[in-house]
Amino acid sequence: MTSPWEWNGESHRLRVPVGPVTLVEGSSFAISEPNGDIRPGAAHGLFMLDARFLSALVLRIDGHPIEALCVDTPTPFTATFFGRPSDPTGATAGICVFRRRSVGHGMLEEIEVRSYARRALDLEVTLELEADFASVFAVKEGRQSHARAFSVEIGDRTLTVEARRRGRTERRDGVSIRFSEDGRLGAHRAVFHGPVEPRGVWRLAVEVTARVDGTAVPTHFTSGARVEETVPHRRLVDWREAMPRVRSDRHELDDALARTAEDLGALRIVEPEHPEDAIVAAGAPWFMTVFGRDSLWTAYMALLADPRLAIGVLRTLARRQGERTDPVTEEEPGRILHEVRHRVDGALGGDRSTVYYGSIDATPLFVILLGELRRWGLGETIVRELLPAADRALAWMVGYGDRDGDGFVEYERASSNGLVNQGWKDSWDAITFADGSLAEGPIALCEVQGYVYAAYIARAHFADEAGDTETAARYRERAADLRVAFNRDFWLADRGYYALALDGDKRPVDALASNMGHCLWSGIVDEHRAPAVAAHLVGEDLFSGWGIRTLAASMGAFNPVSYHNGSVWPHDNAIIAAGLMRYGEVAAAHRIVEAMLEVSAHSAGRLPELFSGIGRDEIGVPAPFPSSCSPQAWAAATPLLLLRTILRWDPCLPHDRLWCAPALPPSISELQVVGLELDAGRVRIDAARHQASVSGVPPGVELIASPRPIR
Repeated sequence: MTSPWEWNGESHRLRVPVGPVTLVEGSSFAISEPNGDIRPGAAHGLFMLDARFLSALVLRIDGHPIEALCVDTPTPFTATFFGRPSDPTGATAGICVFRRRSVGHGMLEEIEVRSYARRALDLEVTLELEADFASVFAVKEGRQSHARAFSVEIGDRTLTVEARRRGRTERRDGVSIRFSEDGRLGAHRAVFHGPVEPRGVWRLAVEVTARVDGTAVPTHFTSGARVEETVPHRRLVDWREAMPRVRSDRHELDDALARTAEDLGALRIVEPEHPEDAIVAAGAPWFMTVFGRDSLWTAYMALLADPRLAIGVLRTLARRQGERTDPVTEEEPGRILHEVRHRVDGALGGDRSTVYYGSIDATPLFVILLGELRRWGLGETIVRELLPAADRALAWMVGYGDRDGDGFVEYERASSNGLVNQGWKDSWDAITFADGSLAEGPIALCEVQGYVYAAYIARAHFADEAGDTETAARYRERAADLRVAFNRDFWLADRGYYALALDGDKRPVDALASNMGHCLWSGIVDEHRAPAVAAHLVGEDLFSGWGIRTLAASMGAFNPVSYHNGSVWPHDNAIIAAGLMRYGEVAAAHRIVEAMLEVSAHSAGRLPELFSGIGRDEIGVPAPFPSSCSPQAWAAATPLLLLRTILRWDPCLPHDRLWCAPALPPSISELQVVGLELDAGRVRIDAARHQASVSGVPPGVELIASPRPIR
């Protein structure tokens, strides 16, 4: 019998589950297993232009898969996968494998096989390869892609797969895979002879290049080039250097803000025709494109880090502002888009891009962001350039947005292919009464009225600057009338909170939901009602212990693992915290800030897009939501808005004023922010529990050490 003290081969391996690895650069992204394999049949692949250009890349050594040991991701678009063949006591004992992957307008994979065996080995290295050109929607939903005609061409160290699809015109899209070594190439497999001496190394470089309409897309990464010299790396370094540096005695805050810098850097994209305007994609892996609402909110939150991002977002959206009436895309004159996609119906063929306008809130948010940008001191030239687009947006709100002329902005989809709900809670069942029944449109959401109110106020400020007293008075009157009507028609006196919406019959949709927290942020709420709203928001019906739920647990439609009917969204919580702080509900705002920092600590500083609304008393960790994007833009930017909230930072440089009166939560006693950009200068804030100092304020600007007035 073998002694229990005698070693008899390798111990049983304890496998720790690790999720997929996602690399992101601009609108390109790759999803794989932790060993680097892009596994066929899974939601893996190399994606560009909303299509999957590589659906399988599986490495085998002598027929054995690679066992993942660890993954290093030094940047959002590069990774090193370290592993070994899955038979560590067999013929491949002593073999280690490095897979160094770089993603950006294509992909470069550098495979390095190292031998620590005591004898020379003659290895067979196999790569299984597939390209299906499925749409990103089909992959996300697990659907089969449309049938296409494929052709495979095998050349000198090159394998090219091409798909043809007939639409209005025939399109040819493909992918070329080039290898640095000779091998046996087939339609779905490449086999290489890999001799390695003891302490020797065998290397293979694999370059993946997309082909659109028969033309190769230039990749950012090529074999032999230094990553540090590539465009994505230089862009990331510039972004990191522009970020303010934050230090506190609460490491969760520091970690969350450090992760914010990396994730927002990865999600920034540029259009080839306008490389000067950086914008931000909504989220990886499924929404690497421009979204109106998501991009606007993210840019607003990121003002604390880089106001230029807001300029890029506003310019990009203004270029695609609605010009005509089209019920299919829901385009209307002046309307700001909801989403840009690169292929009609998510398939190869047809137009190379399409725009959908079914958003009720992107249009007022456009005006709000432009107004906020001006408050931060950006030049008048930007306002002169974009104010005509803001005026068209305001005309849309007054005209098309107010469908029945009652002063409220409402939505109802124009075609059966459009979104049923067009606010940020855009799932089909998101707007319900307290008993769970669906509201029927046209729907006037409570938070949208607040956005419109804030847009009117912003336009009045622009008119003041221009000396246009008539326009200023007109928009202030609109704002005042809307505020009165809102507080009259949306307030539920017997419940002590605001209705989620008004339905098509102007009945209050009486569900208790998080939306009213946005009304605090916009300033449309009457001051005397703010304490009751705050009490509901952080009460146990809405507050899970990890954050404010989208829908209260007592509501008929509540489901903690639904998308919008009981889940918790960090960006939603950040906006609400800012609104609570605006109305002086400091303790309630702090409760949200503390909860978000605790959630971030459970995921290495990265806040998820959303997570389950299960109560903290039921499970001691925030329960993930299955298809949450990671990273996701407004979740990534959430720590910046939380930071601004506790700093009570509100610039108004056109009027030479700056409010800064830090209100640190109980867990933070010291906070330092260095390099905060303001009017082309850099500001430093040193805050402690009972005092704060601010240096670097632009000359002539009055620093006000008290909270900004609600109005």
